[in-house]
Amino acid sequence: MKQSVIAQIVQQLAPGGIETMVLDLQQLSDNPERVHIISLEGTTDSLKENWPRLHNITRLHALNKPPGIQWSTVRQLTDLLRTLKVNVVHTHHVGPMLYGGLAAKIAGCGHVHTEHDAWHLSNLKRRALAGTFFHLLRPIVIADAQLVSQSIQRYIPMFSTEVIMNGISVERFCLGDQSLARQHLGLPLNVPFIGCAARLTAVKSHDVLLSAFSRLSADTHLALAGSGELESTLRKQAESLNVSDRVHFLGVVEDMPSFFQAIDVFCLASQREGLPLSPLEAQACGRNVVLTDVGGCSEAVAPDYGLLVPAGDIDSLSTALQRQLDEGCSDQARHSARQFVQKHGDLNRMISQYQQFYLQSLGKQGLAPEGYDV
Repeated sequence: MKQSVIAQIVQQLAPGGIETMVLDLQQLSDNPERVHIISLEGTTDSLKENWPRLHNITRLHALNKPPGIQWSTVRQLTDLLRTLKVNVVHTHHVGPMLYGGLAAKIAGCGHVHTEHDAWHLSNLKRRALAGTFFHLLRPIVIADAQLVSQSIQRYIPMFSTEVIMNGISVERFCLGDQSLARQHLGLPLNVPFIGCAARLTAVKSHDVLLSAFSRLSADTHLALAGSGELESTLRKQAESLNVSDRVHFLGVVEDMPSFFQAIDVFCLASQREGLPLSPLEAQACGRNVVLTDVGGCSEAVAPDYGLLVPAGDIDSLSTALQRQLDEGCSDQARHSARQFVQKHGDLNRMISQYQQFYLQSLGKQGLAPEGYDV
């Protein structure tokens, strides 16, 4: 039986949920040595410099694509797929779908595409672009949440999608000793902690989170994992709110299980999301969450204790955070959060589902899927 070769293609391999999922799809697959990761932008050196986790990643390729539409990248990518003897291309988001989809067509590869959110389809130009390439390239389209699937079908009629909920490793993200985790990260002990793990960009609305946090009791602390262009602005906001001594900017955290184990409540105040991984990771570590009710967030929340609030509503967010500190930190609440992820957000389940669609994509290319093993 032939062993298929998979290429995961992203825009730029930087710390984030989609990129973490791509690494997991490689490292935890049945045949990780046959899964390549291709970043359209950046060089392998620059990617590793910005994300230390990549130093241990093999089969990593970077095309250093300049800004704008670059048709030469299609040829470059096609040549790489042929050199690597790739059978199936798995693209993530619209840019990689365009380049990866065209290259897959030319190289005769199967094509699976994942849409991780659908907010961009509300833009007429982007909707027309996505719709054109959906129908031209005919990939197997996977949505990471029911809401994302419904949005695709609303904006791009006559095109069916499948749904595979994102998954995380419940073995890696697990219950742990909070005091040891705080010592590991240099965080104070014996104080309530809110945590957020997200890039410091406008769409993640850290400014709203800071404003809501400033209304909590004066002994509460906030830990922010992630980097981004708004860090200096957010630091100034923390100073203006007189909470800078209780807000901890941790930058990129490599040991994310320790981060979630160190906090008491996890919060994501985003304006837009698909189905984010970080709430699943937090809940697998027994930390209940407060999320904004956007995208597929409602599908990533344990129903018994997880809380949803309107995006941009500082009052509701502050109230929900205090409620979680009061009610969501019991042993029962924490075990309930973990059980939800074990049942609905397990990584092994996600990988198995994707592997079935990899085989199906081979069939669409006229290759007998029963002759391949993924």
